[in-house]
Amino acid sequence: MTRKLFVTTALPYANAPFHVGHMMEYIQADIWVRTQRMQGHEVHFVCADDAHGAPIMIAAEKAGKTPQQFVAEIAAGRQQYLDGFQISFDNWHSTDGPENHQLAQDIYRALRKEGLIFVREIEQFFDPVKSMFLPDRYIKGECPKCGAKDQYGDSCEVCGAVYSPTELKNPYSALSGATPVLKKSEHHFFQLSSPRCIEFLQAWTNTPGRLQPEVLNKIKEWFTTDEDGAGGLADWDISRDAPYFGIEIPDAPGKYFYVWLDAPIGYLASLKNYFGKKRLDFDAFMDDPKVEQVHFIGKDITYFHTLFWPAMLHFSGRKVPNHVFVHGFLTVNGGEKMSKSRGTGISPLKYLELGLNPEWLRYYLAAKLNAKVEDVDFTPEDFMARVNSDLVGKYINIASRAAGFIAKRFGGRLTDAIAADGDALLLGLRAASAEVQRLYNERDYGKALREIMLLADRVNEYVDQNKPWELAKQPDSDARLQDVCSVCIEAFRLLTIYLKPVLPALAAKVEAFLQVAPLKFADADARLGAHAIGAYQHLMQRVDAKLLDALFEPPAAAAASAATASIEVDLPGGEALAQTITIEDFAKIDLRIARIVNAEHVEGSDKLLRLTLDVGEGRHRNVFSGIKSAYAPADLIGKLTVMVANLAPRKMKFGVSEGMVLAASHANEKAHPGIYVLEPVPGAQAGMRVR
Repeated sequence: MTRKLFVTTALPYANAPFHVGHMMEYIQADIWVRTQRMQGHEVHFVCADDAHGAPIMIAAEKAGKTPQQFVAEIAAGRQQYLDGFQISFDNWHSTDGPENHQLAQDIYRALRKEGLIFVREIEQFFDPVKSMFLPDRYIKGECPKCGAKDQYGDSCEVCGAVYSPTELKNPYSALSGATPVLKKSEHHFFQLSSPRCIEFLQAWTNTPGRLQPEVLNKIKEWFTTDEDGAGGLADWDISRDAPYFGIEIPDAPGKYFYVWLDAPIGYLASLKNYFGKKRLDFDAFMDDPKVEQVHFIGKDITYFHTLFWPAMLHFSGRKVPNHVFVHGFLTVNGGEKMSKSRGTGISPLKYLELGLNPEWLRYYLAAKLNAKVEDVDFTPEDFMARVNSDLVGKYINIASRAAGFIAKRFGGRLTDAIAADGDALLLGLRAASAEVQRLYNERDYGKALREIMLLADRVNEYVDQNKPWELAKQPDSDARLQDVCSVCIEAFRLLTIYLKPVLPALAAKVEAFLQVAPLKFADADARLGAHAIGAYQHLMQRVDAKLLDALFEPPAAAAASAATASIEVDLPGGEALAQTITIEDFAKIDLRIARIVNAEHVEGSDKLLRLTLDVGEGRHRNVFSGIKSAYAPADLIGKLTVMVANLAPRKMKFGVSEGMVLAASHANEKAHPGIYVLEPVPGAQAGMRVR
């Protein structure tokens, strides 16, 4: 039966270009979408920029632009990534589009009519320096549940708890560093704690196949209350006070929808925008009970997509998601978070500009992905080995070993007179189609590719057994040579069908070479027969190790960690001097004297110390530094050092690092061990700028 699918990925926030984590999610969804299309299903695949919220408003103000101008500039750079990695979205829109304004207000009115919206006065943090109410993500402090430091005002990245900003311990403004004060304001709430919502969500989340088991287990924790009645689902604050870049709440002057209310509605808005362009009936499509709504998201936004979003849709009278597919994060070299400063970050745009084949990355990520909520680790050596061994050594090799004989000896024509051994091989390859499709449908891409490469192994064994290069030298062997080479080309076509969701551009080249129509899974049931193929041209190069090395920025030093920069004091330090910069470049770096107020070990890390620093700004900063091998925490307390004070805060596994402590080390850590934290001479004071 033909399926009708509405598929989305999470909306990227429109304050920065795409990072490689976006590409992983888009590639995962794109493979699934291409699978459905190759099976003959109707798929509408859309996304949009998440364009609202205080962070964009603040960033635009700093850049001297309107929020609309700021967002438009970010959006203008999106397509080069999507085209570059062959992401087949039907439409890309913005949550600031008119469709989203209308839909958000309509859904709000429907929820209000259902009696699930109420207004009450709350105390909200206000920044006395900036004279504005602080958005949740601009209030930081200690998690009220687990005590983790430097957590944002709406959720904890360590334990996953969701809470209100006023529950934070020791809060401070991320904008000014000031201690925020509480001011009263009327806010609008969605009554998620309503028995109606809880009853619906328990039924929705427990529908078989809707959510992954580990996601369902996490959701059950969110429903749970303790003996005192604490815990469980809390009502959701859906409004924000002006100034705010967003969608106005009907009949509530000066009030705007919290960005997380209108962001998922952007899925519907993008589809409506697309249907408008195609002159299709959006309402009729969404009312069709056969339509399946499918979302691909990262594990960090599970709460919003499995509780708020389905409840909003259901009680506003709309279709609810059929599936929410959750994935993990992308790490590098054994679980380390991507970091440009450490030379472990992968820039998707740099990847393309260097000329690295985008389908190498599509294949490698697919080979690592499964249906579980697991992190995917990128290792350069593994990347090169998998691509060179699987794609070139096993798959491409099949065509390159047979196509030349077909062209030179048989005028480019295959034979239909296949011998029993070749027929048996092809029969086995065709029989694998159902299992490969099942694995793709269930998003177990890694296992699907392993199955396909096992099939390629069988084909290569057939080639080695029959040795067409030796047959070509033997008299009266033309029939057998054409037979063997035809089997190879036919097998290559079948493998291409199975790999096409992952390698669409390569598949298009193969289709041109074979002179066939775009391949579908149903084509695995037929044979080419006595078919003429085109001239073979090499289809894929091996990974060049030099290009792969160039993808990663040179590390500052082997001893540097997530929050430590290495400064080489002279050429004997093991590294050549960096390229020349101007005085204007140097002026952008704000180096400050900092006093180490406290130092402590970081549980679970063998490299990091957590430093509490006084930079003379009326508050303390939290910085992680990879100096554990050289310093005991007690030896650092009270010392002065130098830090980069205007470095953007960086989220890490253990919390947020708000700067970078400077240290010197040799580039060859093994031959010249030692890390030396910079210490100013006596007389320097915390807060002084290093010029």
